Amino acid sequence: MTTTGFLPITREEMEDRGITQPDFVYVTGDAYVDHPSFGHAIITRILEAHGYSVCIISQPDWKDEKSISIFGCPRLGFLVSSGNMDSMVNHYFVSRKRRPADAYTPGGEAGKRPDHATVVYCNLIRRVYRTVPIIIGGIEASLRRMAHYDYWSDSFKRSILLDSQADLISYGMGEKSIVEIADALNSGIEVKDISFIPGTVYKTKDISGIYDGIILPSYEDMKEDKKKYAESFMVQYSNTDPFNGKALLEGYPGGQYVVQNPPSEPLSTEEMDAVYALPYMRTYHPSYEEKGGVPAISEIKFSLISNRGCFGGCNFCALTFHQGRTVQVRSHESILEEAKLIIEDPDFKGYIHDVGGPTANFRAPSCEKQLTQGVCKNRQCLFPKPCPNLKADHQDYLELLRSLRALPGVKKVFIRSGIRFDYLLADKDDTFFRELVNYHISGQLKVAPEHISDAVLTRMGKPENAVYERFRKKYKKLNDELGKNQFLVPYLMSSHPGSTLKEAVELAEYLRDLGYMPEQVQDFYPTPSTVSTVMYYTGIDPRDGKPVYICRNPHDKAMQRALIQYRNPKNYDLVLEALTKAGRTDLIGFDKKCLIRPRKQTDNRSGAAAGNKKGYDRTKEKTEGRPAKKKTIRNVHKKK
Repeated sequence: MTTTGFLPITREEMEDRGITQPDFVYVTGDAYVDHPSFGHAIITRILEAHGYSVCIISQPDWKDEKSISIFGCPRLGFLVSSGNMDSMVNHYFVSRKRRPADAYTPGGEAGKRPDHATVVYCNLIRRVYRTVPIIIGGIEASLRRMAHYDYWSDSFKRSILLDSQADLISYGMGEKSIVEIADALNSGIEVKDISFIPGTVYKTKDISGIYDGIILPSYEDMKEDKKKYAESFMVQYSNTDPFNGKALLEGYPGGQYVVQNPPSEPLSTEEMDAVYALPYMRTYHPSYEEKGGVPAISEIKFSLISNRGCFGGCNFCALTFHQGRTVQVRSHESILEEAKLIIEDPDFKGYIHDVGGPTANFRAPSCEKQLTQGVCKNRQCLFPKPCPNLKADHQDYLELLRSLRALPGVKKVFIRSGIRFDYLLADKDDTFFRELVNYHISGQLKVAPEHISDAVLTRMGKPENAVYERFRKKYKKLNDELGKNQFLVPYLMSSHPGSTLKEAVELAEYLRDLGYMPEQVQDFYPTPSTVSTVMYYTGIDPRDGKPVYICRNPHDKAMQRALIQYRNPKNYDLVLEALTKAGRTDLIGFDKKCLIRPRKQTDNRSGAAAGNKKGYDRTKEKTEGRPAKKKTIRNVHKKK
């Protein structure tokens, strides 16, 4: 087994590279996959490119101190991440039941990382190495950087910086901040004095040197008053831009503060290209082969990342809080070079699975001013209506897709990472829409209207249903014109804050009229640091301070989910209960507008009602208003 080209994951591999003491040891909850879709691969390759040696400890045994010390004490520090997902989302369904598999683990094996992995790993390191600098990053640390609601324990938690005993958080996309941290440590600056780097969070008792910062409500105050947390989060949400964001200070008992510096500046196209040009092996470490490899690679092996950031602003999504609203893009040349590497892969069959990012059809900042002045603090680009300054233009993305389609060996280029349909409609030129339908769909296009009730969509930060209807009709029209028979698959969400049984019934009626029953329905999942999660925890919409209905009871959630899949016979009882509770028994019957039929009427007699597949007694219907005839009971003998 050759591991040449991979970063060391064993002491033997470290020594083979001539390293006696690594500069950094990177601890991750994922298997080691050296591919730019994995955060640990990017950060370690960036450090390597800047002259630092890095070893990787993948999925250490958190119950064994020896697992964290295989490389000894690093010269500059430990870097810790839970992996590409928050460890709790990785482990649990929204029902809080354990997921049976982990796509980021060799063989898909579950249970190879702990709950709250970042905290557990850091505490393990701190027991073994009491003074070594610990820097945490990745999505788990990024979204839990300040006090936050934790759905799985149903509790309000402190900043992960305190619970982990780490020294610094590198939040968001950490390419710039991690190099600055490394250079500062390498120059002899103590980690406790590193308080000046954008895109980092640190702890201190001395805030006298912080100018123009915003003091948030204290942790104790927010714990006592949920309204204060809602207010605090909105301040945080409004300061996620590097150009106009302020330092944020959150107080804790004992005079301690957790301080968030403004975010790092977005990467330029040249900087993005450099990141994706690093010498990744583009696969998992060979040691995982005997277990069948790492399942997650299959999703991204033949896909291309073209952008980062999202100005979509969906309230249930953490991307805005993590990656920011400013869209950053790679050049066509960079993407085409990566595509050529994909084509050379022996397993490549001619199909590029995706070209996109958080939102596939975002290929530029939403307006010109964002690159110099930042995004608007109190306005969204697309919600509730597209901003007048919005630049909706698909020409660049269109040219990129055409170039990819023209590459020798490419049969088809798909788009799977999601199309923002309101942005698509805002483009007055239909060329991209037409080519999307003609070339980039395999029978069906997945889009995310999420709901049809405008009351719920407003809480979601999504466009009103009329926009989706315009998109749906236009999609059908283009398919008809091009002689295609392709379908729309809408992603729908049940029990989002603001969704009562009334709105759930509205959605069911819409699906009835559409003649569509979704195979999968996603319950709202309160992941850390989203506007919707704040609503779920506080019962308040942090944008306007108004109360919001919250569906918390598992049975109530089940009813909302069942309504979306009302045609499934397994859901009959739940749908019946939901319609009764919502006062919509008019939808129980035999009219074409009804969702379900009445339950079969049975008694001790062997009558028509008991044997009628339609579920009602035709005899009663025929004899209404006059005495019913006596029924004759006949014995039916089976042939022997």
